[in-house]
This record gives sequence, C-alpha cells and structure tokens, in this order.
Amino acid sequence: MGEKKKKMFAAVFRSSSTSLCILSTKTTRFMSSSTTKSVSGTVGIIGLGHMGGPMAVNAVKACERVIVYDVNKDSVSKAVSQGAIEAKSLADFKDAHTILTMLPANEHVSKVYEGEGGLFSISKQGTTFIDSSTVSPVLVRKLAQVAESKQSFFFDAPVSGGVLGAANGTLTFMIGGDESGVNKIRPFLSSMGKNLVSCGATGNGQVAKLCNNLVLAISMIGVAEGMNLGKQLGIDSKVLASIFNTSTARCWSSDTYNPCPGVLPGVPSSRNYEGGFGVDLMLKDLGLAIEAGMGVKQPLPATALASQLYSLASALGNGKRDFGVIYEVLSKSK
Repeated sequence: MGEKKKKMFAAVFRSSSTSLCILSTKTTRFMSSSTTKSVSGTVGIIGLGHMGGPMAVNAVKACERVIVYDVNKDSVSKAVSQGAIEAKSLADFKDAHTILTMLPANEHVSKVYEGEGGLFSISKQGTTFIDSSTVSPVLVRKLAQVAESKQSFFFDAPVSGGVLGAANGTLTFMIGGDESGVNKIRPFLSSMGKNLVSCGATGNGQVAKLCNNLVLAISMIGVAEGMNLGKQLGIDSKVLASIFNTSTARCWSSDTYNPCPGVLPGVPSSRNYEGGFGVDLMLKDLGLAIEAGMGVKQPLPATALASQLYSLASALGNGKRDFGVIYEVLSKSK
C-alpha cells in the first residue's frame, strides 16, 4: 500500500482499546462484542435476489441499521419485514458508511456505481464500497480506481456457498483489496459469511470466483452424467450418491447440492430446480471465465464445453431454473 493510501485509511479507520473499529468520526463504528449489534451506523445492500435477499436478512441481525434497494419490490418487502429499511432511490444511501452490491452482471454494476445518480456521485468521502457480484476483474479494478480518486474505498468480494449458504450465513467471501482495509470490513461481512478469504490485490476476488465457478459448472455436469448413467443401469440414486460422497467422486455438487431429484431434501433439485443459481447466471460466469482466459491465452476446453451444455439448457427454456437442471437436460427419461 502506498503512503498516501495508508494515510487515507488512517484518517478514516481508528481502533480503540475496546476493539472499536471506527470508519467515520460521526456514525460509522464497529462495536465491541458486549453490545447487541456488532456493526453500528448505517450499512446498505443493493440487489436482493436469491443471494442478496438472505444476505440482507442476516446483516439485519448484526447491523444497527440496514438500508436496502432492489427493482423488485417484493424482494424489498421481504427484507423490510425482517427489519431492513427501504431505500426509495440510490440517493438514500448517501449516509451509509459501507455499501454492498450484489447484482447480476457488468452492466448493472457499472450503472449503479457510475451511472447518473449512481453511488459514486451521491456518496461521501470515506465511504466503503463492496461489490459481491460476479463480474469482470477488469471492471472492478476500474471502479476501485474511481473510488480511490474520490478518497473512498472499494473491494471486490464475490461469494460462494449458494442460496443455502446465503440463508445460513455461511458464505465464503473472496476478497480483493488492500489487507489493511479488508480487516476493517470483516465485522460486516462476518454477519453474512463464515469464511472470509483475502485474495490479494483488487480484482483477485473476482479471479478466484471465476475459477471456482468454472470448476463448479464442470463438476455439476459430471455428477449429473454419473447419476443419470447409474439410474439407467438400475442402481438406486440415493445409494449411488452415498457412494460418490464417501469415494473419489465426492464434491459439493454431489454431497451438498445433488442435481438428482429426491436425493437430498431442501435443495433446488427437490423442488423442480426452483430458487437456486440460475442457468443463465452460470452461463454469464462461464462467459467471463472464457473471456479472461482468452485475455491471457489460457486454453479452457472443458469450460467451453460446459458453456455449450448450459447454453443448450437455457435454449430449452431453463434459463431461470437452477443450474442443476443439467441433470434433467441429460436424462433419457425427460
């Protein structure tokens, strides 16, 4: 970290002997564990989809004041019913010391931060921005530069753990940004996640997420193929899954999020693939990974094939359904 940036952090963040991490001399203070709420002042969350919605609910449990915004008013109402405060527009976030965004794609992130009336235009000096969307590393590095020019702070912190992790507050945050600043946002992120991993420089959180998701996409296809083959050859699906989960085929796509209906309760495959991580979102992430690979001339043949299979799933009308629907797409019985 340069001396200028160190001075910026020192001016905004101060820690007391009682472990108070002060982000602003007026309203921004991370409180000691002796108080009811671990994060004081106002924090904001923008984007209340399958992931952002439950994240906001968990944030309410730990934060003194959580203001939320989404174009889907039903999602806003759910968060408000749990104690969040509705923002009528982005301008209502002007007093938030920390703002987290969880949005679908590059264009949404760019608009929320840099568009007319966006966060960069309405926020105060010293605001901390955290983008947990899955977007291009190039984009977040650009946004971080803009934030620094405004004497504010920007971190990319995409997540892993799926909708179950979001609901249970056990997400993994992959955080890109200066380590000194990362330590200051840990109390807020800990209200929504269990594992907070510093990945190094700004943009590296997105690098980690894209690599993670390409492996996830490929492993889900492998589990779906294996489960389908086992079914066609006559083995009980639960028995096969139990063998996978105690053998070398073990992976998250099998033991936690199995795509075969009836194998696991409470996962999208057991509710017609509704309410999970959509096929189109996975396609978007694979596209970002392929684009990044092309930029450094790294071949990604399995990722390209996975992208084609999820494109097929989407073309068959499954774009909004959970990506585990690839099991159904590959099934001879459908």
